[in-house]
Amino acid sequence: MHLRCSLQINARLEEIKNMGNSATVSGRGPRLISERWRAELLALFRLAAPIVATQFAWVAMLITDTAMIGHLGPKPLAGATLSLMVFYLGYVFCFGVTMATAALAAQAYGARKPRNVRRVIRQGLWVTIILVTPCLILFSQVTPLLGALGQPQELFGYAEAYMTTLKWCLLPGIAFSVLRNFVSALGRPAPAFWVMLAGVPINAALDYGLIFGNFGLPRLGVTGAGVATTTVNIVMFLSLAAIALRRRPFAKYEIFARFWRPDWTYFRQIFLIGLPIAGISLMEAGFFIAAVFVMGWIGPIAIAAHMIAIQLPHLTFMMPMGLAQAATVRVGQAVGRRDVAGAYHSGWVAFVVTLAVMAVMTIVILTIPELFASLFLDASRPDTAAVLPLAISLLFLAAFFQLADGLQAVAAGALRGLNDTAIPMVIAGVSYWGVGAGSGLWFAFEQNMGARGIWVGFIVGLTCASLVLVWRFAHQWRRGYLPPPVRSHDDPAHKA
Repeated sequence: MHLRCSLQINARLEEIKNMGNSATVSGRGPRLISERWRAELLALFRLAAPIVATQFAWVAMLITDTAMIGHLGPKPLAGATLSLMVFYLGYVFCFGVTMATAALAAQAYGARKPRNVRRVIRQGLWVTIILVTPCLILFSQVTPLLGALGQPQELFGYAEAYMTTLKWCLLPGIAFSVLRNFVSALGRPAPAFWVMLAGVPINAALDYGLIFGNFGLPRLGVTGAGVATTTVNIVMFLSLAAIALRRRPFAKYEIFARFWRPDWTYFRQIFLIGLPIAGISLMEAGFFIAAVFVMGWIGPIAIAAHMIAIQLPHLTFMMPMGLAQAATVRVGQAVGRRDVAGAYHSGWVAFVVTLAVMAVMTIVILTIPELFASLFLDASRPDTAAVLPLAISLLFLAAFFQLADGLQAVAAGALRGLNDTAIPMVIAGVSYWGVGAGSGLWFAFEQNMGARGIWVGFIVGLTCASLVLVWRFAHQWRRGYLPPPVRSHDDPAHKA
């Protein structure tokens, strides 16, 4: 079987090579190549633009929460930040596992198997329910956890207050991401964007009302921010679910039909592919989140400055994160068609676009650090004077890892489209936790650079990850690798 697949792949590559040689001889080579790049760029932008916009809308909610909590003072901001980092670890794990549904659904769609698309999404929602339950138990123990991590006790009250309401947004938030993978796999991500975009002003209004007691609502402080986030996530999930059930072309897939009927093949595949994706996500997100707890050893000012500074690179990262999801879908659709050349062409086009976009983002960060940092602080408070200059210096360092951060995200996304996740997980572990964390701690404490040293570690770790992950994609390209097709236990005859 493997020999036959290898011969088919080699024959396809030779056919493409001969077509290219023929076109070159006839003078049409450059024109055909140019047309192919234009076609892929157009397809990528059509898919990526709504996904990127959706990511921006999502992070806009987090930035709104952070900015409004910041006006309560550095300690509420630092305490809420600690809770948010614990929550985000659980979110990243659940999101990473269910991200496998994007690749699997795209492959099923490319293979023109709509029943398999439904099975993938149905099992993705099963997995969501299974994963969220232990996370909620963990979140209920946030105070003992922060104590074990050596965080300042003066922040525990704020952290506990925020987590009591924030934790309930995990289930609708992850379920929404599975439905977003569904509409994206069909090449129609716009509905998820419009739902998320509508959530941004609703979240801001609820934050303003519930944190500060405006619009006749109770003044709940940091607890109100969690209520607002949970409410908006529930509304967004229900809205996208309604679109998936009623709007063409999504309705014909009947993704909630026979919801409790299992498909153990896809259930296992989601974990087999998704656990390494979650591992990669945890390696990267944990790399940044662990930095928050290291900042806690330095002091509340360092935590507050770090949380402010990380918002801008977090915002710019939404562009390569959206491009990475688009690359997963484009590569996955080509894999479903068994199109070797198309799969890798999609990946390389995504890399080029990412480099151009993140070069612009580097300039943006270097231009507005002071203006951006000042949005998160009340200048009239005496305890904010020490936070602003540190946040500005961290933003300056952030400019130096933009290109690497974008490339590693899109390379990992393209590899997900090939179901290649295990080796990239190892690459991420070594890059972030070996090279990046090790160098960051050395700069921070051995070289007495403090918070700035941790951010130098970000630069080193992300650069290492981007170089090796791009090399991995190039290696698979040279091999002409395609993953074997996933066959459901009752495919193709079963009606489920």
